[in-house]
Amino acid sequence: MNSNKPNRRKFLQDATKASGLMLFAPMAGKFKSIQSTEKKKDIVIAPGKIKFAVISINHPHIYGMTDAIKRGGGELVAVYAKEADLLAAFSKAYPEAKLAKNENEILEDNSIQLVLSSGIPDERAPLGIRVMKHGKDYLTDKPGIITLQQLVEVKKVQKETKRIYSIMYSERLENKGTEKASQLVKAGAIGNVIQTINLAPHRISNKYGTSGLAVRPDWFWDKKRYGGILTDIGSHQFDQYLHFTNTTEATVLMSQVGNVHFPEAPLFEDFGDVMLSGNGGVGYIRVDWFTPNGLDSWGDGRLTILGTDGYIEVRKNIDIVSANKGGNHLYLVNQKETVHMDCNNETLPFGPAFVDDVVNRTETAMSQAHCFLATELALIAQKQAKPLKLKK
Repeated sequence: MNSNKPNRRKFLQDATKASGLMLFAPMAGKFKSIQSTEKKKDIVIAPGKIKFAVISINHPHIYGMTDAIKRGGGELVAVYAKEADLLAAFSKAYPEAKLAKNENEILEDNSIQLVLSSGIPDERAPLGIRVMKHGKDYLTDKPGIITLQQLVEVKKVQKETKRIYSIMYSERLENKGTEKASQLVKAGAIGNVIQTINLAPHRISNKYGTSGLAVRPDWFWDKKRYGGILTDIGSHQFDQYLHFTNTTEATVLMSQVGNVHFPEAPLFEDFGDVMLSGNGGVGYIRVDWFTPNGLDSWGDGRLTILGTDGYIEVRKNIDIVSANKGGNHLYLVNQKETVHMDCNNETLPFGPAFVDDVVNRTETAMSQAHCFLATELALIAQKQAKPLKLKK
């Protein structure tokens, strides 16, 4: 049985060579730090593979989504948004996009194959249904669906139209440290995965702001519009749990949510956590809106993956316990060594893979079943969540 397992030391050596990396002398014991010695490579884009457009830009995630599709060879041809200020900022960043007069101008343009959106969360699924009924694929910001009823309707239309309904779970798909973790887990670097732990704190206010209410739109504070904290920022974490444990069936064992710090916003939730069990592994998720202004990041997001032969921890956005700058830092501990990897020069494959899926009608970037299951688990956890009541 052991003969079928990858040689983990050889894998790390090969990965080091392939990435143009250098192993520094051990800092203590068997600890090694792997740092990139290469400059970032210029991204080679295959232009004109598909034409895509953007409808609704109520969250800045749309910029990363647009960049990902452009990296994959997508040509941005049009944009529509109701809000003049948001539209002006987007047009400044992407002047090539024609300003559409209305949504239908994009939906009825048969040359456009894909629509992106980061609209207000409760409007994303209805838009996606309209997009699919017009014969186009759809990539939406998370949460891409905020109720179980919306999920039923989306799945029905997706099955009928055979269009792609995808959700950008960017904490995995657009994080280089997490992408490197995917490669290591796939190669067997920590054996079989048992558990994932996702800690996903977020910041409500601007770094030097004082009031979250002053810097967020009204819909942000209304659960009916954003779906609740587990539906919203929790959806990233359910995606990672399924991905790393290779789970296809799961049960929400426990979930709780609460508003412990914002009495002025009674429809808001600032904390939530979940325990999961599935046919590939177990998971724990914690999400919150308590990143303090003293941190030089919007959130100290961490992913821990426990395996039978080791574990991985990804410091996604910042590494506060070391001198490592920025995010995308990965720590690997297995039976032979302890390694730190700076993953900032890793390549993000989602954009090119997703564009290829649009062209070839495949599911290489993310399967439709996985996309829906991650959201379904988030929605179930949200619906079943017990209210958290803390004594002051």
